[in-house]
Amino acid sequence: MAAPLNRLGLVVLRHSSPRPHRTKQWIGLTYHRPFHSTSTYHVRTTDDDETSSRSAPPEPYVFNYGSLDPETRHHYDLLSPAEKIQFQNDEKAAYEHLTSPALESELQGLVGQAVYDIQQDIPQREPRPRLTRGLMSMGEVDEYGSGEDDEFDGDDISSIAHGELEQHRELREYARIAAWEMPMLGKLAKPFELPSKDKPLRFRYTTYMGETHPAANKIVLEFCTRDLPDLTEAQRIKLVKLVGVRYNPETDVVKMSCEMFETQAQNKRYLGDLVDTLMAEAKDATDMFEDVPLDFRHHKWKPKLEFPEKWKMTEQRKEQLEANWRQRALKDETREEAGQLVDGPKIIEKMLETMTLRKPAAAAVPRRGKGRR
Repeated sequence: MAAPLNRLGLVVLRHSSPRPHRTKQWIGLTYHRPFHSTSTYHVRTTDDDETSSRSAPPEPYVFNYGSLDPETRHHYDLLSPAEKIQFQNDEKAAYEHLTSPALESELQGLVGQAVYDIQQDIPQREPRPRLTRGLMSMGEVDEYGSGEDDEFDGDDISSIAHGELEQHRELREYARIAAWEMPMLGKLAKPFELPSKDKPLRFRYTTYMGETHPAANKIVLEFCTRDLPDLTEAQRIKLVKLVGVRYNPETDVVKMSCEMFETQAQNKRYLGDLVDTLMAEAKDATDMFEDVPLDFRHHKWKPKLEFPEKWKMTEQRKEQLEANWRQRALKDETREEAGQLVDGPKIIEKMLETMTLRKPAAAAVPRRGKGRR
């Protein structure tokens, strides 16, 4: 019976016990000694709040039957009169304990000690000394706290000149490599040979000459579906359906790429395993996807312009053009003999001769001197 009484007491205390009136206080924590059983903080309030908090005791406990919830009220009604009195006494003792100044002081002391421990665990940053910036470091972020510039003694060059000098050193280094090391690479050169039929896969790499680039690990794979060995026509069509939009119907080439791994070797291995998986699925005869039609809507067909057959230069066309040229030459000869052919240069010479004959001679005009009048 003790356990139900305690549970009822806590429930009734939660519903019926009035809360003591608390004034807003500003609590400032000051520490003077290590933590022990007594409180280590001081409450700093105004005079009015301090006098009101000292003079106003907590409100007395009053049992309120109407504030109980239905379940607690049902258990309370089942108790005997003596148990009801014991229940109310337990509630009163619990309320007085929770509203006692000693408990409140102890709780505030624990809170203050917890705040103090947290503040001790947080690392304190020492303020960095503020250094004045020099002329050469104005407008730049001073990460190393270099401070003012050293006094210039005339024994060094500027930072821009150092950059130009570094670029010149780099160019000279590449020139030495081109002059002394690259000719030796000719000994390692091999003649180009076309890939054999047992190597239908073509891998493409990208390098940026020693520079780090996010696309340096990308590998592109291309292969022709008709070059894959041991594939029937039905299996090849199933492979085309599996690769989907990566298939180009004009060139019969499948193009795939991978760049999700850190190195080129890993991406190449992944693409090789992917081709093996596609080959195995294409050769699986359980489902050949015969009910799925080929879909090439992803590909944009480019029109191929062809040279007209009539415009092509053939032997017959050459003979016909030469015959036309001979006929025109004969017509020009007959016109020239009859004087009907217009000769442009002769007409221009005649016009120039007539213009010189008609032009009057210019009269001589005496010149004035620049002497004094």
